[in-house]
Amino acid sequence: MSGPMETARAAWGDDIPSWVERLALECQASSQNKVAACMKRSPALVSTVLSRKYKGDMCAVEEIVRSTFEASSVDCPVMGPIASSACRDWQEKAAKFSNVNSLRLRMFRACNRCPRHTTTEEKGANHG
Repeated sequence: MSGPMETARAAWGDDIPSWVERLALECQASSQNKVAACMKRSPALVSTVLSRKYKGDMCAVEEIVRSTFEASSVDCPVMGPIASSACRDWQEKAAKFSNVNSLRLRMFRACNRCPRHTTTEEKGANHG
């Protein structure tokens, strides 16, 4: 029985992107289910990416993998430099309007204007 790294290498060959290797290593260190939960995606998405069968937006998955498992940050117009994973969390909150507090309202406006913002439909398609 092969592990996640062997699966990824067999499917991707010499063209395996560094983020797919990172995804495989994370799966080897814990499990596909735990990795998927960290990414807020399904285990099926992780499996199909590793086996190079995912039909969705690979760039979106790459961003999720990098923001979840690598220390990357973005410059938020409201909060300044924040972790990419925090940016993704705010985007998910911004999908629904809420004026609970002034920060949430400012983030709703900023996230929906941001070039990094993905629509709800794209998120559903990428949710796997």
